[in-house]
Amino acid sequence: MTRTIVESKSKTAIIGFDQPFCVIGERINPTGRKKLAAELEAGDFSTVEKDALAQVAAGATVLDINAGVVYNSNPNPNETEPPLMTKIVELVQGLVDIPLCIDSSVPAALEAGLQAAHGRPLLNSVTGEEDRLEFVLPLVKKYNVPVVAISNDDTGISEDPNVRFDVAKKIVERAADFGIPAHDIVVDPLVMPIGAMATAGQQVFALVRRLREELGVNTTCGASNISFGLPNRHGINNAFLPMAMGAGMTSAIMNPVALPTPASKIAEKRAEIEAAGIVLPADMDDETICQLFGLGSTKFRAGKEMEAIRAANLLTNNDPHGGEWIQFNKPAGSGGSEGGRTSGRRGGRRRTA
Repeated sequence: MTRTIVESKSKTAIIGFDQPFCVIGERINPTGRKKLAAELEAGDFSTVEKDALAQVAAGATVLDINAGVVYNSNPNPNETEPPLMTKIVELVQGLVDIPLCIDSSVPAALEAGLQAAHGRPLLNSVTGEEDRLEFVLPLVKKYNVPVVAISNDDTGISEDPNVRFDVAKKIVERAADFGIPAHDIVVDPLVMPIGAMATAGQQVFALVRRLREELGVNTTCGASNISFGLPNRHGINNAFLPMAMGAGMTSAIMNPVALPTPASKIAEKRAEIEAAGIVLPADMDDETICQLFGLGSTKFRAGKEMEAIRAANLLTNNDPHGGEWIQFNKPAGSGGSEGGRTSGRRGGRRRTA
């Protein structure tokens, strides 16, 4: 069986066909998050700290670290991103003990992250583009780390799954030339939005099976891509992830956390209730309102996607005796916590923050 080993100083995550699904937490990434980007430029890492702790509590196996901020004061990421990557890696691994995924399009930032990271991080990423192959693969060999291989090349992203397979095969073969084994390549076959391409789901399931059977590699994806632009994205993601797992996908870069319900939404619900003539107890807090009226929670907690993944692990016998499923579903105050339902790795070993 193909197994990709990712390590921190004290924890090992195994990505493999016979292993529980590997959840790579994506939230430490300023792309599309203007508030986080501004905080990082100002030297404020409070959101990074919260995101690291919340993702581990929600069940992330690995944390992706992306420092891709374009500073207003200096728009050159080749200068600003490497030191920021070092800072974030050092900060996060001082807070949590799970392995990291070093994620950047800036070559110097990749190496800065590798130098700062303890253990054996996952590198994200290499593509089939010639200049990227020539820089990243020697880096993978030098630091002896596994790498995410994204199935696009100098021609861009093809809608043809056969072309994407050929790109993945090319990367695996080029990696072998550097002495990098296939078990250290985690292929991202590129999930297309189902709203733009009706066959996107069918394509990725078939492609994952082929990557497993013909190349023997582990796979990953940006899980939320499948639902981009559609309503009720969580509903689509919840269906997609177990189906991808059934096809052989072994990891995903995703958000494991359900975000707290905004205070404004809770206030709207209180006003709606009062307008209906219902008198609530004066001491009823916001969390109780959320629980009674289906508004989620005021706390960070595991998202519905994590529930779907835990259930799929159980159904594929990658959760022997159902230990993780039982732990995940313990009510708050009984050894688990709502949304921070931490659960152990196989055999009951528990992840801690």
